[in-house]
Amino acid sequence: MSVNVLNAGLLTTVQDIGRTGSQKFGVLVSGAMDSYSMRIANLLVGNAEREGVLEITLFGTKLQFEEDTLIAITGGDLQTTIDGIPVANWRPVLVKKGAVLKFGFAIEGCRAYLAIAGGLDIPVVMDSKSTYMVAGIGGFKGRALQQNDQLSFGKMTESNEKVFKLIEREGTPDWAVPHHPLISLESTQTVRIIEGTEYKHFDEASKQLLVHEPYVVTPQSNRMGLRLEGQALSLREKIEMLSEGVTFGTIQLPPNGKPIILMADRQTAGGYPKIGQVITADLGSLSQVKPNAKLYFKLITHAEAECELIAKEELINQIKIGIQHKLHY
Repeated sequence: MSVNVLNAGLLTTVQDIGRTGSQKFGVLVSGAMDSYSMRIANLLVGNAEREGVLEITLFGTKLQFEEDTLIAITGGDLQTTIDGIPVANWRPVLVKKGAVLKFGFAIEGCRAYLAIAGGLDIPVVMDSKSTYMVAGIGGFKGRALQQNDQLSFGKMTESNEKVFKLIEREGTPDWAVPHHPLISLESTQTVRIIEGTEYKHFDEASKQLLVHEPYVVTPQSNRMGLRLEGQALSLREKIEMLSEGVTFGTIQLPPNGKPIILMADRQTAGGYPKIGQVITADLGSLSQVKPNAKLYFKLITHAEAECELIAKEELINQIKIGIQHKLHY
């Protein structure tokens, strides 16, 4: 079974949980920007949570299926249709042979995730199917999808078959996974952070500006980082720094004082001062912001950040159990 790319859209890539364990060699993690949506999409079709999916950015992707296929779409609302009929997101959907799946312009959020029962039949590179575009490895030929590409599906497991047969028999379910507890799709968001490595070196005025003034996401933002426009921040005095490891959500301050939040395709090390770190529990929501979105930062403790992450993972587990119950596993 396979799907044909009729229109690749702005940016559509294969992503999974990421290529972890190789940053010491300079290899990017990559992976889904919004891993919460990616994981739920996989669970809805009976895949393993870490399976590769398609990450569709903002608009334009159009796909045609060669066989009856079970899919699930999560993440942002890109006004998705099948043969012109609106698609129900955050639930399993059966696409008939020859049908065309189209993603319109994002009206909420920025990225949609398309999971296909059986996963994508592409090579695993360094334990991941994620696309590392700069190096040209992973994903589909190491690049974003292009018109006329053809992606093959993996063999369906028993879990996939159960969901497929149920949806084939009963149709698209009247229930859906609520996304609100997992991610926010709002254009104005409060993003929780903890102190960065160099937080103590910033002057008091900058510390206050960070948590009291809004910052706007600029159009120059991408999978590597979100560039923000707003009040410039500054150090108390110049400090000498060596490049050191950075991670998803690290907030760096380049010489112009305008924050940059490092995202999924971030570099493995950085030499700019780090004023904050976005908590893991908020990275899914942050990954859904479009250009011109407004961000407010809220400083919390490391212990509070851990509690938020544990709560989010417990919620994912509850959703997993709920999906299994609804689909009669």
